[in-house]
Amino acid sequence: MGHGWQGAVLKLMRGKDFTLTVRSNERLSDRLHRLSFSDGGMLRATGVHPTMWVRLWFDNGGRPHQRAYTLVDPDPAEGTFSMDFALHSGRASDWARAAHPGATIEATVQGSEFAPPDPPPSRLLVVGDAASRPAIDSLLGSMPLTPATVWYETSHVCDSDHAPRVGTASREVVHVPRRDKGAHLIETVRAALPERVDDASYLWIACDTATTRALASFARKQLGVPTERLHALGYWRAT
Repeated sequence: MGHGWQGAVLKLMRGKDFTLTVRSNERLSDRLHRLSFSDGGMLRATGVHPTMWVRLWFDNGGRPHQRAYTLVDPDPAEGTFSMDFALHSGRASDWARAAHPGATIEATVQGSEFAPPDPPPSRLLVVGDAASRPAIDSLLGSMPLTPATVWYETSHVCDSDHAPRVGTASREVVHVPRRDKGAHLIETVRAALPERVDDASYLWIACDTATTRALASFARKQLGVPTERLHALGYWRAT
C-alpha cells in the first residue's frame, strides 16, 4: 500500500519506514486492546526516547490512513514493543480487533521528539487522558524518583481502571471527568497550577488539541512557564 501525499511529505522530512509484525494480542478491558510487535529493526535504527510514538498506516477504502500510537515497553535489544488501541468505531480499531500473530503493518517514524529535562525537575505536572496514558507511563518511568501530579481526564469508567502507573515516588493522580468538551479539565487545571508551578517544575500536556492549546497558552502567558519547562502536544481532535 502506498502512503499517498502524506507519505511523500514525511519522506521529504526524513521519515523512516518499517514493517511491524504482530507477536500477540491481549484484551485489557472492554475498550482497550494491546498488541505486541516485532519492530523490523526499527528501534536499533532510530533509538528510543520517552513518550516515543510512530505513525501506523491503515487501508481506508483504498486510501492510506495514518494514526499515531505510543510505544509501550520498547526493548531495543529484543526488537519488541507493544501498543494499546482504544476500541471504538474506526479503521485503526477495526484493524487492531482483527490482528493476529503474523499480521503486518507499515509504520513511519517522524515527528516524535522528546528529551527529559536536564537538570531533572523538582516535580512533574502532567495533564492527559486515555489517549496519552501510554506516553504518561513512559514519561513517569523515565524519571522514577521525581514527584508528580497527574490530572487524568476520564470519559469512561474503564479509563480509571487503566490509570497511569505512578510508581513509588511521591505521586498523585487526579481523576477529572470529561465534561463540556474538555472545559472542565481546563478549569480544574487552571485553578490548581498556580500553587504548583515553580522555577524547577516541568509541565507536560497531552490531551485533545483544543484543551492542550488552551492550557499551554495559560501556562506561558499567565504563569510565565518558559519553553524549556513546558511540553504540549495535542493527541487528538474533538468532534
